[in-house]
Formats: sequence, structure tokens, C-alpha cells
Amino acid sequence: MDSTHAPGTRARRRTVTAALAAAGLALTAGLTACGNAAEVREPGTGVDRDGRSIGLLLPDDTNRFNAFDRPLFEQRVAELCAHCEVESASAQADVATQQQQVDAMITKGVRVLVLDAVDSRSLRSSVERAREAGIEVVAYDRLVEGPISAYVSFDGERVGRLQGEALLRALGDRARDGQIVMMNGAATDPNSAWFKRGALAALEGRVAIGKAYDTAEWLPVNAHMNMSGAIASLGADSIDGVYSANDGLAAGIISALKSAKIRPLPPVTGQDADLAGIQRIVAGEQYMTVYKPFRQEAYAAAEMAVALVRGQRPDGVATGTVDSPTTRDIPSVLLTPVSVTAGDIEKTVIKDGMYTVDQICTPKYAADCERAGLTP
Repeated sequence: MDSTHAPGTRARRRTVTAALAAAGLALTAGLTACGNAAEVREPGTGVDRDGRSIGLLLPDDTNRFNAFDRPLFEQRVAELCAHCEVESASAQADVATQQQQVDAMITKGVRVLVLDAVDSRSLRSSVERAREAGIEVVAYDRLVEGPISAYVSFDGERVGRLQGEALLRALGDRARDGQIVMMNGAATDPNSAWFKRGALAALEGRVAIGKAYDTAEWLPVNAHMNMSGAIASLGADSIDGVYSANDGLAAGIISALKSAKIRPLPPVTGQDADLAGIQRIVAGEQYMTVYKPFRQEAYAAAEMAVALVRGQRPDGVATGTVDSPTTRDIPSVLLTPVSVTAGDIEKTVIKDGMYTVDQICTPKYAADCERAGLTP
């Protein structure tokens, strides 16, 4: 893992412990020995806190959050704290909805709030209100601004670097005189800046970037529109590859390339190992994705939340610290992402139980799976 994971990451970042590297992400003994931990300060009176209640606010209803993050988080909390209750909600990608959900959690008196912010800046005032009410806030996946108590995500710069390096491998000798389109995510998401920084570290000076976009709201339809504009501007024969920050954007990009009747498709990157993205990789439409073991992320967040419920600092789970624009030395866990191309599917997402061969190899992709050596 690179030593610079995010702006302000401390040089003193500790090596990930063996306990974190293990799939179970076991808690240290201090988590169960409540009396030995430092008490977390309550800065305001607010409403009465329910000492066993944890709120989980997710940004949208994508398959990732419904199938992995939420159930894994709830499972780990139940394992660690039989009397804890988790109440979750999705913002449907709407900032105002998520702000209202934070207010509802404050009113209900949750003890800890795990927040994956739709917009990291716009949710700052909501985080401040929660903290004033005595609620500990754990930033999940995105580093929301405001007085948060802990942060769990993946190494964003490493994600971008993996994508950029994979794209260069796919281009081979064409990179020297070639040209790519760069399709990053929403400018309001701090992860986007980290992905871009890592990607540019790999790409700059090695391939020309003909067009670059920040895709509003991470929507595939916006990626399709941007890609169509790039094709019109650069020419269908002048695009040798596409850096796509995630699989959703890759879907929009590939649909635009197909609409322009570009054959063969240039290599396109991705992230999140969405089922549709894995199927596109099997079919040869998308070159790669970045697999982020969601179990580790959800478990780490659950362990931090339970520690805070018990009045402990999350330091026993954290592997280092990061700084946000508003808060310094935030206890953090930044996990290591994994590059996945067609030859890696079986030893990554299938081996880890994210998908089965049957889920990937539907009748539409049966022939592609056979060529890729994926058989039930």
C-alpha cells in the first residue's frame, strides 16, 4: 500500500495489523474490556441517547449497498453486540433526503451514526448537529466534513493507480502515441480527487489525455453524455482507451461507444466489481474493475461503531489517521483494493463469495464464460 493514501494521511501510519488483514477483522481485547478504555466526551446535551442504537445512512440503493455493505455491517454488529440495534436508510442519491435522515436519527437518539455521505461538503452542518447532540459519527467510504470520530474506506489513490496502470498495460505500445478520455466521478465526492490523483500518477507523461470530465452525481447517463461529446470532439478513431472511475460510469461510456459503432471497443477501466461490470469483463466489453472487499470495510465500520457505543475510542480498530478539511488526526482504516481483469475473476470475487459462477454466467454470457474458463 502506498504511503500517501489521502490528503493529510500521517507519515506515522501504522502497518495494518494481522487482525485487520484477517477476514474477521477481530477486535482487540480492549473492545470487550469496556472499563479499560478512555471515555468519549459528550459535548452537548441534545436528546437522550439510546446507548445501544446505531444509525447507518447509505447514499443510494445500488446493489453494492443492498447486497453487501448493509447486511455485512448488520451481521458484524450483531456478532459483537447482541443488544445493539441498527437502523438503516438510503438517501436515494439526494442530499436533502440524507440531511433529513440525519435529523431523524438525532431525534430518535441514536448513540452512533455511520454515514456514507451523498455530498461530503453539504453534509457538514448535519454532522455538526449530530455531534452537538452527543452522537459519534463514523464516516463510511467517503470522508465527510465535520467533527467525525472515525473513518473507514479504501485507499483511494491506490484505486486510481491500479486503474491507470491497468489501462497502460491494455494499451501496450499504443500508449506512446495514443490518446485516452478520462471520466472521473462527482467533484463533490472527495474520493474522486483521490482516484484522479492516483490515476494521473500512473498516466501522465505516458499517454495523452484528450478529454477529461468530472461526471455529475456519478450517473451512467451523464457518463454517456460526456463520452458522446468526447467522441464528437476527438473523433471515433482517435480514442485508444478510457479511464472510467467506476463500473457505473463504465456502463454509460460503453453504451456511448457502442452507439457510435466503435469496433473494437477500446479498453475501459472500472471500480466496485459490480455484477454487471464483471459480466462486461467476461464479455470483453470492459477491460478491468477494482475489487474492494466490502466485508472488511463493513466489519471495520461495525467494530468502530460498537467501540463508540461502549464509550471507547476507535483506536483499537484504526490502523492510522487522516485529515479532512475540517478535522485532523481522524482514526482511520484504509483498506487495500485489488485489480481484476478476466483472468482474475475466479480467484477474487468468486473465491471471496461475492458472486457465484451461476450469477455471472447467465445464458447471455454462457459462451463468454466458457471462453474465459468459468464453468459451474
